[in-house]
Amino acid sequence: MSVELGGGLMAAGYLTTVLLAVLIVVFCLVRIRGPKPLFYFSYRLGLVFNEMPFLVIYALGASTALAFAEGDIATTADTVVVGVAAAAAAGLVVVALRGMRTARVVQLALGEALGAGTGTRRRPPLARILLRPVFRRRRDVRRVGNLSYGDAGHRNLLDVYHHRSRPAGGPVLIHFHGGHYDQGRKNTQSLPLLYRLAGQGWVCISANYRLRPAFSHPAHLIDAKKVIAWAREHAQEYGAGPAAAVFVSGSSAGGHMAALAALIPNERRYQPGFEDADTSVSAAIALNGYLGVYFDGDPATSPVNLVRADAPPFLIAHGDLDELVDTENPKALVTALRSVSTSPVVYVEMPGAHHAFDLFHSFRFEALIDGIEEFAAWVRAGERAI
Repeated sequence: MSVELGGGLMAAGYLTTVLLAVLIVVFCLVRIRGPKPLFYFSYRLGLVFNEMPFLVIYALGASTALAFAEGDIATTADTVVVGVAAAAAAGLVVVALRGMRTARVVQLALGEALGAGTGTRRRPPLARILLRPVFRRRRDVRRVGNLSYGDAGHRNLLDVYHHRSRPAGGPVLIHFHGGHYDQGRKNTQSLPLLYRLAGQGWVCISANYRLRPAFSHPAHLIDAKKVIAWAREHAQEYGAGPAAAVFVSGSSAGGHMAALAALIPNERRYQPGFEDADTSVSAAIALNGYLGVYFDGDPATSPVNLVRADAPPFLIAHGDLDELVDTENPKALVTALRSVSTSPVVYVEMPGAHHAFDLFHSFRFEALIDGIEEFAAWVRAGERAI
């Protein structure tokens, strides 16, 4: 099919590709919050292509080459469309460069919080980022799915990721998915992080939990604590050490859960039926997290109001273009923790990052995972020194 453009004919597919690429560039570079239909459309496209702009560049290059090969670029108007395609490609390069800046931002954040020399830069896995960004699995990692940790059916199931050789003595990472506390599931978010750490000998756990509207706070927190208790009892079966460091992490609403769990350890009223279980953690990691008051407005549900001097170390990572949670939200917890806690707080504000940046192998997330590894190594070294 062709469309008439300036007196000539151009393939409709090429014109559509160029116009869609322009929209994607705008959605990646600009934070759009309304109206709702536009927000939904921009959020979904930005979610994917802000982390994988190369896919659009590939499509533009292939479409432009095909248009020339088939003789569709014949008029001045056609040439203008090619120029628009070139401008869109340039915009996508800007999007990619912002993601690549994350490595330096992470390095500076680690150095500021943990001391000089803790933020070392690594070579990104170019082949994976450029050619296989959506493939998260690794051959050396085994996923054991749908293990029960409670009595709430499929909402109390977890997955374990571990190295196939089951090396002994590894630490533990527990991750909670996001989804506004009313949706989401365990095998969707931060999988590049879980597979990377499992490939390094960690035992990684990703868990479902009870959701709104059927359940509200503190049901989510109780489930988080059940997962921590389960990990302390069972993680050795998959390669964790007998006194393994336990890190708790989460994305979006899961970041809220992780922060609460880290700040309220061993609280018996949130551990019905397992009051004596150890639910303390070595550190907390919040990714694009909402870290304020829960839906019921109770101030006691905000991590900001639960900070304490003996809080564990925190790493909080947020995008400066997050459409759902303003940076002031995580910064409030960073400020509160740094005012009273004796543990370090690493805050990484990533340039150009939107919400849910942890889905794919991208320059941004791979650099952040490098930083998480360094943060975890620092925490574990401090525990061994005690």
